[in-house]
Amino acid sequence: MTTIHPTAVVEDGARLGADVEVGPFTFVGRDVSLGDGVVLKNHVSIAGRTTIGARTTISPFASIGGTPQSVHYKGQPGSIVIGESCVIRENVTVNFGLVGPDPVTRIGDRCFLMTGVHVAHDCTLGNEVILANCATMGGHVTIGNNVFMGGLCALHQFVRIGDHAIVGGLCPVWHDVIPFGALREGLEGLGGLNIIGMKRRGFGRPAIHALRAAYRDLFFTEGQFAERVERVAERYADDQNVMHIVTFIRERGKRRITMPHAASGADVGEE
Repeated sequence: MTTIHPTAVVEDGARLGADVEVGPFTFVGRDVSLGDGVVLKNHVSIAGRTTIGARTTISPFASIGGTPQSVHYKGQPGSIVIGESCVIRENVTVNFGLVGPDPVTRIGDRCFLMTGVHVAHDCTLGNEVILANCATMGGHVTIGNNVFMGGLCALHQFVRIGDHAIVGGLCPVWHDVIPFGALREGLEGLGGLNIIGMKRRGFGRPAIHALRAAYRDLFFTEGQFAERVERVAERYADDQNVMHIVTFIRERGKRRITMPHAASGADVGEE
Protein backbone atom coordinates (compact mmCIF):
# COMPACT_ATOMS: atom_id res chain seq x y z
CA MET A 1 0.00 0.00 0.00
CA THR A 2 1.31 3.44 -0.93
CA THR A 3 1.94 5.69 2.07
CA ILE A 4 2.33 9.49 2.01
CA HIS A 5 3.37 11.33 5.16
CA PRO A 6 0.97 14.15 6.16
CA THR A 7 3.73 16.75 5.80
CA ALA A 8 4.68 15.67 2.26
CA VAL A 9 3.46 17.54 -0.82
CA VAL A 10 2.40 15.42 -3.80
CA GLU A 11 1.01 17.62 -6.55
CA ASP A 12 -2.04 16.66 -8.60
CA GLY A 13 -0.94 14.79 -11.72
CA ALA A 14 1.96 12.91 -10.11
CA ARG A 15 1.79 9.18 -10.84
CA LEU A 16 2.66 6.82 -8.00
CA GLY A 17 2.95 3.07 -8.37
CA ALA A 18 2.07 0.44 -5.80
CA ASP A 19 3.79 0.35 -2.40
CA VAL A 20 5.45 3.75 -2.81
CA GLU A 21 6.63 5.50 0.36
CA VAL A 22 6.78 9.30 0.49
CA GLY A 23 8.44 10.52 3.68
CA PRO A 24 8.10 13.66 5.79
CA PHE A 25 8.61 17.07 4.15
CA THR A 26 9.14 15.53 0.72
CA PHE A 27 8.00 17.21 -2.52
CA VAL A 28 6.75 15.32 -5.60
CA GLY A 29 5.91 17.46 -8.63
CA ARG A 30 2.94 17.08 -10.94
CA ASP A 31 4.98 15.63 -13.84
CA VAL A 32 6.74 12.98 -11.75
CA SER A 33 6.23 9.23 -12.18
CA LEU A 34 7.31 6.85 -9.41
CA GLY A 35 7.51 3.12 -10.07
CA ASP A 36 6.33 0.39 -7.73
CA GLY A 37 8.15 0.21 -4.42
CA VAL A 38 9.98 3.54 -4.75
CA VAL A 39 10.99 4.95 -1.35
CA LEU A 40 11.47 8.68 -0.87
CA LYS A 41 12.78 9.37 2.59
CA ASN A 42 12.35 12.69 4.37
CA HIS A 43 13.18 16.08 2.77
CA VAL A 44 13.49 14.76 -0.80
CA SER A 45 12.62 16.97 -3.79
CA ILE A 46 11.48 15.31 -7.04
CA ALA A 47 10.50 17.89 -9.66
CA GLY A 48 10.18 18.33 -13.42
CA ARG A 49 9.40 15.55 -15.89
CA THR A 50 11.08 12.85 -13.85
CA THR A 51 10.50 9.10 -14.09
CA ILE A 52 11.95 6.86 -11.38
CA GLY A 53 12.04 3.09 -11.78
CA ALA A 54 10.72 0.49 -9.40
CA ARG A 55 12.39 -0.17 -6.03
CA THR A 56 14.67 2.86 -6.20
CA THR A 57 15.43 4.48 -2.82
CA ILE A 58 16.24 8.18 -2.44
CA SER A 59 17.71 9.59 0.77
CA PRO A 60 17.20 12.95 2.54
CA PHE A 61 17.98 16.25 0.83
CA ALA A 62 18.44 14.74 -2.62
CA SER A 63 17.19 17.06 -5.37
CA ILE A 64 16.10 15.30 -8.57
CA GLY A 65 14.71 17.26 -11.50
CA GLY A 66 16.42 20.59 -11.01
CA THR A 67 16.98 22.94 -13.94
CA PRO A 68 20.25 22.65 -15.90
CA GLN A 69 23.11 24.65 -14.46
CA SER A 70 23.97 26.24 -17.78
CA VAL A 71 24.01 29.77 -19.15
CA HIS A 72 22.25 28.33 -22.22
CA TYR A 73 19.16 27.32 -20.26
CA LYS A 74 16.25 29.61 -21.15
CA GLY A 75 13.35 27.73 -19.63
CA GLN A 76 13.04 24.96 -22.22
CA PRO A 77 11.58 21.64 -20.96
CA GLY A 78 13.68 18.56 -20.36
CA SER A 79 13.36 15.26 -18.54
CA ILE A 80 15.06 12.69 -16.32
CA VAL A 81 14.75 8.90 -16.49
CA ILE A 82 16.15 6.85 -13.58
CA GLY A 83 16.16 3.07 -13.74
CA GLU A 84 15.11 0.36 -11.33
CA SER A 85 16.66 -0.62 -8.00
CA CYS A 86 18.93 2.40 -7.72
CA VAL A 87 20.23 3.81 -4.44
CA ILE A 88 20.53 7.60 -4.34
CA ARG A 89 22.02 8.91 -1.13
CA GLU A 90 21.94 12.23 0.70
CA ASN A 91 22.43 15.56 -1.12
CA VAL A 92 22.61 14.05 -4.60
CA THR A 93 21.58 16.44 -7.39
CA VAL A 94 20.39 15.40 -10.86
CA ASN A 95 19.50 18.05 -13.48
CA PHE A 96 17.20 17.44 -16.43
CA GLY A 97 18.30 17.50 -20.06
CA LEU A 98 18.86 20.68 -22.04
CA VAL A 99 19.87 19.90 -25.63
CA GLY A 100 18.01 18.28 -28.54
CA PRO A 101 14.38 17.67 -29.50
CA ASP A 102 13.85 15.43 -26.44
CA PRO A 103 16.53 16.47 -23.93
CA VAL A 104 16.94 13.86 -21.24
CA THR A 105 19.32 12.89 -18.44
CA ARG A 106 19.43 9.09 -17.99
CA ILE A 107 20.56 6.86 -15.14
CA GLY A 108 20.43 3.10 -15.65
CA ASP A 109 19.37 0.23 -13.40
CA ARG A 110 21.01 -0.74 -10.10
CA CYS A 111 23.17 2.37 -9.85
CA PHE A 112 24.56 3.60 -6.53
CA LEU A 113 25.04 7.35 -6.16
CA MET A 114 26.72 8.17 -2.86
CA THR A 115 26.44 11.38 -0.86
CA GLY A 116 26.91 14.64 -2.71
CA VAL A 117 27.10 13.27 -6.25
CA HIS A 118 26.13 15.68 -9.05
CA VAL A 119 24.76 14.42 -12.38
CA ALA A 120 24.53 17.34 -14.80
CA HIS A 121 22.16 17.94 -17.71
CA ASP A 122 22.18 15.51 -20.65
CA CYS A 123 24.39 12.94 -18.90
CA THR A 124 23.87 9.23 -19.54
CA LEU A 125 24.83 6.57 -16.99
CA GLY A 126 24.68 2.86 -17.80
CA ASN A 127 23.66 0.03 -15.50
CA GLU A 128 25.41 -0.82 -12.21
CA VAL A 129 27.40 2.41 -12.06
CA ILE A 130 28.86 3.39 -8.68
CA LEU A 131 29.61 7.05 -8.02
CA ALA A 132 31.43 7.56 -4.72
CA ASN A 133 30.99 10.60 -2.49
CA CYS A 134 30.97 13.97 -4.29
CA ALA A 135 31.82 12.60 -7.73
CA THR A 136 30.87 15.40 -10.12
CA MET A 137 30.27 15.60 -13.83
CA GLY A 138 29.69 18.35 -16.36
CA GLY A 139 26.98 18.20 -18.99
CA HIS A 140 26.76 15.54 -21.70
CA VAL A 141 29.00 13.03 -19.91
CA THR A 142 28.47 9.38 -20.89
CA ILE A 143 29.35 6.59 -18.46
CA GLY A 144 29.11 2.96 -19.51
CA ASN A 145 28.00 -0.13 -17.59
CA ASN A 146 29.77 -1.44 -14.48
CA VAL A 147 31.86 1.70 -13.97
CA PHE A 148 33.25 2.87 -10.62
CA MET A 149 33.98 6.56 -10.06
CA GLY A 150 35.99 7.44 -6.95
CA GLY A 151 35.18 10.11 -4.40
CA LEU A 152 35.72 13.76 -5.38
CA CYS A 153 36.57 12.91 -8.98
CA ALA A 154 35.49 15.48 -11.58
CA LEU A 155 34.51 14.79 -15.20
CA HIS A 156 34.76 17.45 -17.89
CA GLN A 157 31.70 17.97 -20.08
CA PHE A 158 31.30 15.57 -23.03
CA VAL A 159 33.73 13.03 -21.53
CA ARG A 160 33.01 9.33 -22.22
CA ILE A 161 33.88 6.57 -19.74
CA GLY A 162 33.85 3.06 -21.21
CA ASP A 163 32.29 -0.07 -19.71
CA HIS A 164 34.12 -1.70 -16.77
CA ALA A 165 36.43 1.29 -16.25
CA ILE A 166 37.50 2.69 -12.88
CA VAL A 167 38.41 6.27 -11.96
CA GLY A 168 40.25 6.78 -8.67
CA GLY A 169 39.37 9.31 -6.03
CA LEU A 170 40.35 12.95 -6.60
CA CYS A 171 41.05 12.32 -10.30
CA PRO A 172 40.25 15.05 -12.83
CA VAL A 173 38.99 13.48 -16.07
CA TRP A 174 39.58 15.67 -19.13
CA HIS A 175 39.42 13.05 -21.88
CA ASP A 176 37.71 9.77 -22.76
CA VAL A 177 38.63 6.63 -20.82
CA ILE A 178 38.63 3.34 -22.75
CA PRO A 179 36.54 0.37 -21.62
CA PHE A 180 38.36 -1.61 -18.90
CA GLY A 181 40.69 1.36 -18.34
CA ALA A 182 41.91 2.64 -14.98
CA LEU A 183 42.71 6.19 -13.94
CA ARG A 184 44.71 6.20 -10.72
CA GLU A 185 44.97 8.90 -8.08
CA GLY A 186 48.11 10.96 -8.51
CA LEU A 187 48.74 9.98 -12.15
CA GLU A 188 48.06 12.20 -15.12
CA GLY A 189 46.92 9.69 -17.71
CA LEU A 190 45.77 6.12 -18.04
CA GLY A 191 47.26 3.90 -15.35
CA GLY A 192 46.56 0.48 -16.86
CA LEU A 193 43.53 -1.78 -16.87
CA ASN A 194 40.90 -2.44 -14.22
CA ILE A 195 42.16 -5.96 -13.53
CA ILE A 196 40.59 -6.29 -10.08
CA GLY A 197 37.23 -5.12 -11.37
CA MET A 198 37.33 -7.64 -14.20
CA LYS A 199 38.13 -10.48 -11.82
CA ARG A 200 35.25 -9.48 -9.55
CA ARG A 201 32.87 -9.58 -12.52
CA GLY A 202 33.97 -13.06 -13.56
CA PHE A 203 36.34 -12.39 -16.44
CA GLY A 204 38.58 -15.42 -16.84
CA ARG A 205 42.37 -15.48 -17.13
CA PRO A 206 42.40 -15.90 -20.96
CA ALA A 207 40.14 -12.88 -21.42
CA ILE A 208 42.26 -10.74 -19.10
CA HIS A 209 45.51 -11.85 -20.77
CA ALA A 210 44.10 -10.92 -24.19
CA LEU A 211 43.09 -7.48 -22.95
CA ARG A 212 46.52 -6.91 -21.43
CA ALA A 213 48.25 -7.87 -24.68
CA ALA A 214 45.93 -5.66 -26.70
CA TYR A 215 46.57 -2.76 -24.30
CA ARG A 216 50.32 -3.06 -24.88
CA ASP A 217 49.79 -3.22 -28.64
CA LEU A 218 47.57 -0.15 -28.58
CA PHE A 219 49.79 2.08 -26.50
CA PHE A 220 53.35 0.72 -26.49
CA THR A 221 54.23 -0.36 -30.01
CA GLU A 222 55.58 1.57 -32.99
CA GLY A 223 53.51 3.69 -35.34
CA GLN A 224 50.84 6.36 -35.10
CA PHE A 225 47.96 5.69 -32.73
CA ALA A 226 45.46 5.32 -35.58
CA GLU A 227 47.71 2.69 -37.17
CA ARG A 228 48.03 0.80 -33.91
CA VAL A 229 44.24 0.77 -33.50
CA GLU A 230 43.81 -0.84 -36.91
CA ARG A 231 46.54 -3.41 -36.21
CA VAL A 232 44.81 -4.37 -32.96
CA ALA A 233 41.45 -4.59 -34.75
CA GLU A 234 42.94 -7.01 -37.25
CA ARG A 235 44.90 -9.07 -34.73
CA TYR A 236 42.06 -9.42 -32.21
CA ALA A 237 39.09 -9.43 -34.57
CA ASP A 238 37.59 -12.48 -32.83
CA ASP A 239 37.95 -11.10 -29.29
CA GLN A 240 34.74 -9.36 -28.28
CA ASN A 241 36.30 -7.52 -25.34
CA VAL A 242 39.20 -6.10 -27.31
CA MET A 243 36.91 -5.10 -30.16
CA HIS A 244 34.75 -3.28 -27.63
CA ILE A 245 37.75 -1.04 -26.93
CA VAL A 246 38.43 -0.62 -30.66
CA THR A 247 34.81 0.37 -31.32
CA PHE A 248 34.90 2.89 -28.47
CA ILE A 249 38.02 4.51 -29.93
CA ARG A 250 36.67 4.52 -33.48
CA GLU A 251 33.41 6.16 -32.45
CA ARG A 252 35.30 9.27 -31.33
CA GLY A 253 33.60 11.71 -28.99
CA LYS A 254 34.35 15.39 -28.53
CA ARG A 255 37.34 14.58 -26.30
CA ARG A 256 40.46 12.68 -27.26
CA ILE A 257 41.38 9.32 -25.75
CA THR A 258 43.25 9.40 -22.44
CA MET A 259 46.73 8.01 -23.08
CA PRO A 260 48.87 6.11 -20.55
CA HIS A 261 50.87 7.97 -17.97
CA ALA A 262 54.43 8.47 -19.17
CA ALA A 263 55.90 6.68 -16.15
CA SER A 264 53.55 3.71 -16.26
CA GLY A 265 55.33 1.89 -19.09
CA ALA A 266 53.33 -1.15 -20.16
CA ASP A 267 51.94 -1.68 -16.67
CA VAL A 268 48.38 -2.89 -16.95
CA GLY A 269 47.46 -3.52 -13.36
CA GLU A 270 47.72 -6.39 -10.96
CA GLU A 271 47.82 -9.98 -12.17
